[in-house]
Amino acid sequence: MLPYLHKDSLFPPTDTALKEPNGLLAAGGDLSAERLVDAYSKGIFPWYSEDEPILWWSPDPRTVFFVDTFKPSKSLVRFFKQSDLRVTLNHDFAQTISACAEPRIEQSGTWITEDIINAYIKLHQLGLAHSVEVWQKDQLVGGIYGVSIGKLFCGESMFSRISNGSKLALSCLIGYLKQSNFPLIDCQVANPHLASLGAESLSRRDYLEFVCSASAQKNPQTIWYPKELNAFELLSRAPVSRNKI
Repeated sequence: MLPYLHKDSLFPPTDTALKEPNGLLAAGGDLSAERLVDAYSKGIFPWYSEDEPILWWSPDPRTVFFVDTFKPSKSLVRFFKQSDLRVTLNHDFAQTISACAEPRIEQSGTWITEDIINAYIKLHQLGLAHSVEVWQKDQLVGGIYGVSIGKLFCGESMFSRISNGSKLALSCLIGYLKQSNFPLIDCQVANPHLASLGAESLSRRDYLEFVCSASAQKNPQTIWYPKELNAFELLSRAPVSRNKI
């Protein structure tokens, strides 16, 4: 039987998660900052639809990007050089998560509910959730957001309103994390789009070792200050792939 969490309930061990659906660990609980920090520190994340209780997951294997081996394509670098786009960090978290919540063409709804939006805006205000934004003049055209504890970064969602908008946001985020000695970005579960960008699978056991080590490390206080990012430098820091993404 799936454990149901009450306000003061602890998460069950991640190795008790279901194999089908892969990684479903528990239901219930809340989206308080304390609960979310505890979850991410244990390799757990919430993912549910509006008509469901809060569902908590820890899949095996896990999907990640290793920042040292991530390779933005030459076509993406060329695209950015020829564009009028600029990239920022933490300039508008609320607008970014709201854009990520907009249903995709192939979807009828979204898992990023109002409760999720409000909970992660609270995490952002506490300095634990962050966004990278892509702008065309004053219009937000792409972005990504996620949660960071120490040197652990867990990507939650990204969006694009122009070609390559989300790829640019993701690639700049990875370049920025590489500068700051983060080992990886957690992408939670696999999908064809992430695979096409170079995401890899990692066993839950190995992922949890990364979580334990990375989340305990410290960052300079200024790392998440809002700033404009030098996208060309960030794209150029990683080895460039000859394959298109």
